[in-house]
Amino acid sequence: MDTRSSSSRYPLLVLLCAVCSLSGSRSPVASAGRSCADTRQVYAEKGYSTGTAPVTQISGEHLRLCPQDYTCCSSQMEETLALQSERDFLKAVEENSQFLLTTFTQRHRRFDEFFRELIELSEKSMNQMFTKTYGRLFTQNAHVFQELFVELRRYYSGGSVSLSEVLSDFWSRLVERVFSLVNPQYQFSEDYLECVSKHAEQLQPFGDVPRRLRVQVMRAFIAARALSQGLATGRDIVNKATKLTAESECVRGLMRQWYCPLCRGMPSVRPCHSLCLNVMKGCLANQGDLETEWNNFIDALYQVSEKLEGPFNMELAADSISVKVSEAIMHMQENSVTISTKVFQGCGSPRPAPGRSKRSPKESGGNRRPFRTYTPEEKPTTAAGTNLDRLVTELKERLRPMRGFWVSLPHTICNDERIAADVTNEDRCWNGQTRGRYLPDVMGDGLASQINNPEVEVDISRPDVRTRQLIMELRVVTNKLKNAQTGQDMDFMDSEEGSGSGGGDEGERYNDDWPGHGPYSPPYNKPPRSPASNPAKPPRVRERNGSKWNKNNGQGRIKSATSKLSFSPVPLLLLPFMVTVAPMWR
Repeated sequence: MDTRSSSSRYPLLVLLCAVCSLSGSRSPVASAGRSCADTRQVYAEKGYSTGTAPVTQISGEHLRLCPQDYTCCSSQMEETLALQSERDFLKAVEENSQFLLTTFTQRHRRFDEFFRELIELSEKSMNQMFTKTYGRLFTQNAHVFQELFVELRRYYSGGSVSLSEVLSDFWSRLVERVFSLVNPQYQFSEDYLECVSKHAEQLQPFGDVPRRLRVQVMRAFIAARALSQGLATGRDIVNKATKLTAESECVRGLMRQWYCPLCRGMPSVRPCHSLCLNVMKGCLANQGDLETEWNNFIDALYQVSEKLEGPFNMELAADSISVKVSEAIMHMQENSVTISTKVFQGCGSPRPAPGRSKRSPKESGGNRRPFRTYTPEEKPTTAAGTNLDRLVTELKERLRPMRGFWVSLPHTICNDERIAADVTNEDRCWNGQTRGRYLPDVMGDGLASQINNPEVEVDISRPDVRTRQLIMELRVVTNKLKNAQTGQDMDFMDSEEGSGSGGGDEGERYNDDWPGHGPYSPPYNKPPRSPASNPAKPPRVRERNGSKWNKNNGQGRIKSATSKLSFSPVPLLLLPFMVTVAPMWR
């Protein structure tokens, strides 16, 4: 009776208790019964079969990567989506580095085409000028000039060629040809021409032109080759650095941030921005270590391009070859009497040519058409449909945003709204477990900073070998670019006296054809190099094609008008005294 009276007295309380009891016992069933329609639709849109996809949520005890709550993913779906997350990651890296790859590839092609065409136009210009002026006299000796351009092309293309020796050999061959042409009434033996060429440094038959051309051509060609090689190296490094293989821990982090929300039935929820950053910094830890050397490399490219725009202008250098050679030959013609007289005093009297009466140098050269200089309208100023200023300006505009690329790559990827939630949506994003704020701190950049990364376990004690190799490649090409800025070629810095193939001594690197610089003064007080750093060169051998070689002794390579004056020459005022004793030059 009491029981019935209490039941009738509190009917509402009894009803509420019964409802609570029933609802508590059915909550797992209700959760498991939630529809997976949205998950199945997204899964199918990615091209996968929904045959193994649950229709409603099931227990997640089988999951290895995602939280083991109720899920819309089977084991097979989780494995498939893990592989998909890796593909998405690699695609994101490729897409965000495409700017680098495209820039280096296209800029290298444009500069390479331009520089090669400049050399072609320079040779064509010389052939046209000299053929018009000298006719057969030039065509009969055209191989001297052709060999110069063959070697210039070989140097630019990366061949093991010393520009200093190329120019030295050119002037040596040229002085022999021109001396014979301005003295046609004489017959000169090879030994006699050898004597002329050997002492061209003292005679300076071409004036100061060989030195000025050497400085201008060497610094421009060294910078042009360094820039072209640098752009090609940049392209190759980007290619290698972005060809990734995601480690298992990286894949785990990628899957947890991108597809675990899908398995929870929340396909529209994006990972928190900070969660994405930690995953990307862990997956791209080794790429982050490229940063320092990469920035040095970009800076060096920028600085070399500025040099090409200014004192190392390749357009001006290629354009000036024919003009300066013309100027040099004209100088020798105008001073042929003085030069020939000194040669005859030093090398002895030559034999008259058969069938010719002996005439003075003035008579023999008086009726010859002199070489002349040419106006800018007669010379090529552009190549490959563009000009150097435009190419350099475009390159510098593209180089600026490349600094800091590797440490900014995680941010660039995570700033994509398709990949991660906006930073302003931190309370409604996926934090790795559920929807809510992501609390862990964002890690620093590079491998060492990932020691406590909460999303990707990284072994900081094992640096990636390939990344270390890329760092070394960056250091090597950066050093080449830095040396090119001072007119130095690393490939020949230790192979020649003084500055090697590097554009001349300190006093002549920048003073040619630029205002505000005085005449060149050779560094007579320069300390001698040790034998180890300056090995003796093999003696030159006379070739049948008329090139000058020293066949009389093994004193090493004979320097011509383009060689640096590394010793004080005998004053030419003493030549009369020398001649009274004997033809000492012989």
